Amino acid sequence: MIDLQTRRRLTQGAFFIVFILAPVFDVFRLDLNLGHFIILGQDWTLGLDGLLEHRISPAEAMMNIFLRGFVPIISVIGIVIFVAFKYGRLYCGWLCPHFSVVETLNQVMTRAIGKHSLWDREPLPAQDKGAERRTRHLAWLLAFFPLALTFAFLWATALLTYLLPPMEIYGNLRHGALTPNQGLFLTIGTLVFFLEFTLARHLFCRFGCAAGLFQSIAWMANRKALVVSFERQLAAACQSCSNACDNACPMRLKPRTIKRHMFACTQCASCVSACNLAQADNPHGSLLHWHSGENALDKSDRAKSRSRDPGQGAIPVAEMR
Repeated sequence: MIDLQTRRRLTQGAFFIVFILAPVFDVFRLDLNLGHFIILGQDWTLGLDGLLEHRISPAEAMMNIFLRGFVPIISVIGIVIFVAFKYGRLYCGWLCPHFSVVETLNQVMTRAIGKHSLWDREPLPAQDKGAERRTRHLAWLLAFFPLALTFAFLWATALLTYLLPPMEIYGNLRHGALTPNQGLFLTIGTLVFFLEFTLARHLFCRFGCAAGLFQSIAWMANRKALVVSFERQLAAACQSCSNACDNACPMRLKPRTIKRHMFACTQCASCVSACNLAQADNPHGSLLHWHSGENALDKSDRAKSRSRDPGQGAIPVAEMR
């Protein structure tokens, strides 16, 4: 049976491929040459050409703007907010092509310097309870920087194909015939992404991503939303652990704290998986679980939390492994 984190990484990888190929197959892109979106191979315009050509009335033009512009935008925003309200930043942890790069580079940097980020105060323990031993060697930096540069160029190129015909961009790259504007975009874009992937990564996700911020706000508004809860009554089991859950979090959060301190949680469940490994010999099982509904109120409480049956409403440990 494939464990949770492997399923998540496969999902991320599949969505990253979709992200790169969507404009190539005209699934979704904004063509600046044409001045409108292309969705599923079809031109998506506001239908205002008819007004300019006096074929439709102003009232019909307003209706076109409402149906073709306002309704789709509000629908997409509504769906995103609804999912975030119920499940938090699930998109970030399971689909986001930026976050998948963040986690990949974090893993390489951990192998190089023993820390997820240059800004972490202390290196991670050589080994967390139940996990594989971390071996660090500065030689991994020889892989980190080329990998960060590759991801940066790939991201800059992908964004450009969302704005201009993809075949034109890839053709110009292949023949070394980029226009000055295309070359400037790719150069600046690659540089910006390289600096971000090298120095910021999870810091951008926590403090700079507007999409993530609004998802977090929607999630915080729902005290019964999906959340990683900590069984405090079993906290004594943590004494034999090296904070495996904290060390596993790619956002550098503390999963055992209250919800408002987990504002940027991406629901990746890395902490839950780490706790499963650390508490494999514990008869009570993992101390971290996904909870929702009434069982999530304990995590959401800002003051004194109520105790509850640790097994009620929890996702079974066996399913999380």
